[in-house]
Amino acid sequence: MLRAEFHHITNGLTLLKLEGRLVGEWAVQVKSLVTNEALPKRLVVDLTEVTYVDSVGEHLLTWLGTLHAVFAAETCYAHNLCEQLHLRLEGDPISFS
Repeated sequence: MLRAEFHHITNGLTLLKLEGRLVGEWAVQVKSLVTNEALPKRLVVDLTEVTYVDSVGEHLLTWLGTLHAVFAAETCYAHNLCEQLHLRLEGDPISFS
C-alpha cells in the first residue's frame, strides 16, 4: 500500500509526503498526481515513511530529481536510497556539475 499527500506551504514550496511501498502501478499513479498538479517552484519529497521501492519507484524518484526536487530522508533506508539514486537531500548544497 502507498499513501501520497501534497502539502502546499508558503512561497511556492510543496511537500510530497510518501508512505509505504513505492512500487509498480502505485509509482505510476504518483507520477500522474505530480503531472496533474501545477509544478511547484520548490518540491520537497519526504521519503521518511517509505518502506520499499522497486525499479518503477526508483524511476519515479529519479524523474522527480530531474524536476529539481529535494528529498527528505530521516531513515537509513530512505537515506541510502537517495544516495544510491544520486538524489539531492534536503539541506545539501546545490551542485552545478
